[in-house]
Amino acid sequence: MKRVAGALVSVLLALTSASGRETTAPPGFEVVATGVPRPLQLVLDRRTLIVLGPGARGDSAGEVYRLDLGALPVDVSRLPRVRVPFLDGRLATLGSMALEPVSRDLFVGEENGARVYRLDAHERLAPYLDGLRRLPGGSALTFDGAGRLLLVDHADPLLSPGEDRPPSGLEHLRDEDYRGPLIFRVTLDPTLPLPRRLDRMPPLFPRHWGGRAGGAMLPRLVAVATVGDDLVLTASSGVVYRLAGEQLTPLATLPRGQYLRINMVAGPDHTTYVSGGFSIGYVFAIKRDGSIVTLPGPIGDPQGIALGADGYLYVAESSLHRIIRIRVGD
Repeated sequence: MKRVAGALVSVLLALTSASGRETTAPPGFEVVATGVPRPLQLVLDRRTLIVLGPGARGDSAGEVYRLDLGALPVDVSRLPRVRVPFLDGRLATLGSMALEPVSRDLFVGEENGARVYRLDAHERLAPYLDGLRRLPGGSALTFDGAGRLLLVDHADPLLSPGEDRPPSGLEHLRDEDYRGPLIFRVTLDPTLPLPRRLDRMPPLFPRHWGGRAGGAMLPRLVAVATVGDDLVLTASSGVVYRLAGEQLTPLATLPRGQYLRINMVAGPDHTTYVSGGFSIGYVFAIKRDGSIVTLPGPIGDPQGIALGADGYLYVAESSLHRIIRIRVGD
């Protein structure tokens, strides 16, 4: 085991399988990994599929697996894993993950928490951001084409009255108790001390918004993806928005449901894929013009998704403890 930044990160061998009941994949999908206890997040690092989950025993903040795409299909229960313990006596679990495109380090966020950590290629873990208000699980973290970290947060003083404060630039709204979504864009700067305080940074969105009433008029944003120079965001209602500059405009509306802990990823043709999460057992492809294609299903609790250069879309079928994939491009 390795001690890093006050935390223990241990590389263990998973000896028990959590593959769940055997069932065939939806039409067009193939099973590529089994024995993954409740996979939540996926990212691709060249020819390696990285999987984040809570682990089988519930005694850690999360576990990370690295799967060689050339060795699929694979029983993950027989592979090493990186176990991330609960940190600083907190019982917060990890629910979001993004790959930094230059260093190839992982950034992982607490689900409904206040912190983001950096896990480097040597499995060294260190806090990177603090001061978030309520970071959701799913695609609450991503990197844009310029290597800047994008985050979805939500301000509500009723949830954490002792800690919540107006975001930088909105202090004049303190008496009005701003409640609503916050989108941040953070440039990684190695010269700044860590952890950086996000509550001292101005949000990318909204800007110059009007207090409690203004926040209530905004949608509850839960996930973000970069599409070209724009951002695409999904609200918990299933409405998908495009953010260009300071303008948030509706792009598409997914089938009715509650979209929580959902994931998004964009393809080179500007198609955005959205997994339905816990309550919607499908993955949707949203075209540039806002039209929606529903991929085959149903899928057992589709969580993390990742799009490979080979045209495969990988989906974490969380309730069945496995990873499936379908070809969506050339």
